[in-house]
Amino acid sequence: MRRPTITDIAERVGVSKGAVSFALNGRPGVGEATRARILQVAKEMNWRPHSAARALGGARAEAVGLVIARPASTLGVEPFFAQLLSGLQAGLSTQSAALHLLIVEDAEAEMEVYRDWASAHRVDGFVMVDLKVGDPRIEVLEELGTPAVVLGGPGKHGSLSSVWADDREAMLSVVDYLAALGHRRIAHVAGLPAFRHTQRRTRALRDRAGRLDLEEAVSVHTDFSDSEGAAATRALLSRPRRPTAIVYDSDVMALAGLGVAGEMGMKVPDELSIVAFDDSVLTRIAHPAISALSRDTFAFGKQLAEVILEVIAEPGLRRDVKTATPRLVVRESTAPPGTWQGD
Repeated sequence: MRRPTITDIAERVGVSKGAVSFALNGRPGVGEATRARILQVAKEMNWRPHSAARALGGARAEAVGLVIARPASTLGVEPFFAQLLSGLQAGLSTQSAALHLLIVEDAEAEMEVYRDWASAHRVDGFVMVDLKVGDPRIEVLEELGTPAVVLGGPGKHGSLSSVWADDREAMLSVVDYLAALGHRRIAHVAGLPAFRHTQRRTRALRDRAGRLDLEEAVSVHTDFSDSEGAAATRALLSRPRRPTAIVYDSDVMALAGLGVAGEMGMKVPDELSIVAFDDSVLTRIAHPAISALSRDTFAFGKQLAEVILEVIAEPGLRRDVKTATPRLVVRESTAPPGTWQGD
């Protein structure tokens, strides 16, 4: 006979899985009448918590682990991660869970932390970011059996749950917009090539270039830092036939690129259009303000928290949650290309 799950209880009572989780774990967030009904139905269905969801002695760690293998100096200036972490912790706080964050040097160190924290029951689950092609971290998390959610997709997460936005669709919207303005030479200052979202954005630009018959569509990879973003921009703008528009994979790099354009005497947007893949206060206060792909990153983090809490409450549950695609917000940094075309 199949073991009853939180989903079964939610369907019987007519409430959300989150409400069932709150009631079964003694958390605030549901009315007393609803809590009593949930507990009664759970008893009738002979529901029992999965043993893998408990830590030593049946007690949970009340914490979720996030290990990031990126230079701390780079993360420290990225508004995207600040908003994501704020939303993630806000979501975890609804169930009094903490976020254990550690920054390490590389993927090997990250996987070792997974093993250490899981064996010591330091956390009840993991959130994994910066999904890579053929990512070995997925197999490690599967072997550990600790609940985990991957930020990034779609697909190829093994048995792990995921929360993701469509980077390809977002990039296509930018390229279509720039092409509609009349840009025929578009460059992409991208992130690390091993990241799956970088590859999806790069491939989207290449695919659309063929359909739109662009003269040139080139991607240059960086480590997301302002220094490498500036260096890539300087190299692109030093070409005999330089791009008339550049798309940056982060707001920090877009701001650095704007500075380089000014340094080289190029007017934005008259001689160069700039678009950032992330939106933040940096893009809004720049002069000119930078066109950007915008989303509610804080809400994105909260949704990530909701999914990992569900997976912790019901080990074996697999969620694949597609969030809203970032939308292009047009500001002063984009315009039709000027008369100078580098001919």
